[in-house]
Amino acid sequence: MTQTMTTEKAPPPAVAGDGKSDKMTSRGVQVHYGEKRALHGIDIDIKANEVLALIGPSGCGKSTFLRCLNRMNDTIVGCRVTGRLTLDEEDIYDKALDVVQLRARVGMVFQKPNPFPKSIYDNIAYGPRIHGIADDGADMDAIVQRSLEGAGLWEEVKDRLQEPGTGLSGGQQQRLCIARAIAVSPEVILMDEPCSALDPIATAHVEELIDELRQLYTIVIVTHNMQQAARVSQKTAFFHLGDLVEHNLTSEIFTNPSDERTQGYITGRYG
Repeated sequence: MTQTMTTEKAPPPAVAGDGKSDKMTSRGVQVHYGEKRALHGIDIDIKANEVLALIGPSGCGKSTFLRCLNRMNDTIVGCRVTGRLTLDEEDIYDKALDVVQLRARVGMVFQKPNPFPKSIYDNIAYGPRIHGIADDGADMDAIVQRSLEGAGLWEEVKDRLQEPGTGLSGGQQQRLCIARAIAVSPEVILMDEPCSALDPIATAHVEELIDELRQLYTIVIVTHNMQQAARVSQKTAFFHLGDLVEHNLTSEIFTNPSDERTQGYITGRYG
């Protein structure tokens, strides 16, 4: 994958109600898969300790943009990202930047729960081990407990830590994956349709967890569920055909959208 710097454009208009600092910013970000352009110059500010929901029809570019935020697109042959993306004002596509460390700072939870074929304990301990955060022993035990508590899973599994993570229910597996992500103390958590494979009760657990986690982390979530976006996010960005059509307070997006395409999508006329 290659990345090319472009002239930085003027910042987009401030979103009403902004009061927090920018955790990540995107300026003029385009993504090409070979000759196909998937994103057409995305400008957006992602605020610290807020949940930003990315919504839009299938294939509109929201997951492509999400993967830009921790350089997961690097793994796709023929993918090219241009523009500027920053984390705490640092260009995350700088050639000198350690991508492994970036992905520790910007964790990711995927659409389907994907626990490692290891024990519950070792699922959580894996990241701290490879990043040298803690040695096995009391320090690791504390990280495992704190992470599982942070994911709302500790009471359910504290007597089963040596059992396989794959033996948990679907909702528990997804919370285990969230615990695994926060075990390395990230600053941003990306979630790509994290509830799409879960039942309503498990979904409610994850949504409650998202609201708790934003006190400590910045969260960006891709969802097709309009009600979920309205429940969990403070800001919403609507993507359509590779364009960022509208970005505003979630309450404004859902009650007073400024673009008719947004209105059409949230009212179910298309998408």
